[in-house]
Amino acid sequence: MELSQLPLVLLLISNIHSEDTEENPKANLTITPDLHVFRGESVTLRCDINAEGVSSWQYSWYKEGSDYAFSELQEYTLRSVTEIDAGKYSCSGTESKGSRRSLMSDAVPLTVSDFSISDRAQTALSVSPQNWLTEGDSVTLICEVYGSSTGWTFSWYIISHYSDHYYFYYEPLSDSSRGAEGKYTVSSVALKHTGVYVCEAERGKPPYKTEMSNTQPLWVTGVSPPVSLVISPSRAQHFTSDSLSLSCEDKSNSTGWRVRRYTDKGWMSDCSSETGSTCTISLTTSDTGVYWCQSESGENYNPVNITVHSLFGVILESPVHPVTEGDTLTLHCLYKSTTPAKLRADFYKDGSLVQSQTSEMIITAVSKSHEGFYYCKRPEGESPKSWISVRASGSDSQISVFNILSSGLASFPYLLVTVVLIVKCCRMRGNTTE
Repeated sequence: MELSQLPLVLLLISNIHSEDTEENPKANLTITPDLHVFRGESVTLRCDINAEGVSSWQYSWYKEGSDYAFSELQEYTLRSVTEIDAGKYSCSGTESKGSRRSLMSDAVPLTVSDFSISDRAQTALSVSPQNWLTEGDSVTLICEVYGSSTGWTFSWYIISHYSDHYYFYYEPLSDSSRGAEGKYTVSSVALKHTGVYVCEAERGKPPYKTEMSNTQPLWVTGVSPPVSLVISPSRAQHFTSDSLSLSCEDKSNSTGWRVRRYTDKGWMSDCSSETGSTCTISLTTSDTGVYWCQSESGENYNPVNITVHSLFGVILESPVHPVTEGDTLTLHCLYKSTTPAKLRADFYKDGSLVQSQTSEMIITAVSKSHEGFYYCKRPEGESPKSWISVRASGSDSQISVFNILSSGLASFPYLLVTVVLIVKCCRMRGNTTE
């Protein structure tokens, strides 16, 4: 072959290769909503073949381990899948009115999860940065589906109006669309955000819903709530068999307040009686939890964390309500058979040692930097952790001064009129005498 004929040969080879490629396009297989699904979901398999000049294809679907095609449609839906449907799928196509065939698609694996506890997928709800907040803080609720992250739409609820352990319902959050991507953020929390939250997720058509998530509480403390939760003895940690009294005292003397509680085991119930706003308990460890006042309309105020420890354990004596900036904070490490004066202990904040071998810990002027989790250690053991919240100073005094000024300004016109009338009367009396 002459060298002058070589380009012509290469061109012919190129054309043959081009025709083979054109005659044999490769099929592409997609699975929705995800390659990892859960028992009971609906799954759609779709085969796409891109080839110029072909108006329609007849499709062939295959599952690994089987030699026969189970469908000729472009889309095939597996409804309410089970573990039997798991495996690798592939597809190909033949031109409906012609002789062209496609290459087989890549095999795509479908995984179907089974559950030993529930018939539906599980969701997990978490909180960042923490459950205990002060008015104005930012918080994010994070909802995740175990083993999957694709295609989910999330719904958010607050548990509301429960009357005892077993009767409550999930009230949808009015602005839950903010949490469509699995994160629900409140940039500035208010007292009304106090409560217990859950989430769920769904995807697909028809919609497949997960189980409701675990509960996550948010506890918001404020500067001047309309009701006070009075606790006796006034401390956050207690020994078993101690007697504890809690009562809701409204500054405006209105009625209808009840003491509610949310225990560590996730149970919510009334602590006070149906007719009163006072709760008295002979404590056991199962009484550990958060207690608060709830109005007749369902508003929650003044949450406090109560921890009940073993009679032979160690507890931290700390304030049950937020401490005001500038105030003195005093902590004691208590052991049932030892008086505070004879006690020697180490005190910790957020896991770091802050004071060693002292009978008590005193902070003379509390600031926001002192906010955190505190606990103590002594030879007999370690106390549970207690969250100490610090609120801004000056709010109450500013309100008091404002009220005084407001009442003074409001009464000033009446005082002025009274003085003018007295002066006029004196002048008239003087004229009459003359």
